[in-house]
Amino acid sequence: MQYTGVNTKVFTYSEARQNFAKILKLAQKEEVEIRRRDGAAFSLTSKKKSASSPFDVPGIKTKATTQDILAAIRDSRMG
Repeated sequence: MQYTGVNTKVFTYSEARQNFAKILKLAQKEEVEIRRRDGAAFSLTSKKKSASSPFDVPGIKTKATTQDILAAIRDSRMG
């Protein structure tokens, strides 16, 4: 393991493979870099959890009532 920059720890591919769980835990706190023998480098950071649901959608303004919407659905199902 090496250090580059302020908070970036660098692991070889082999070290990362052998200590994968430890590296994932470390990546939750800071950036981790994994370098392959051919010189390719990969940065590993954890994704932040979104506070909102992917099903949260903005509402729309309409004069349609619930009964209008249910009637339209019923009509579309009957053909």
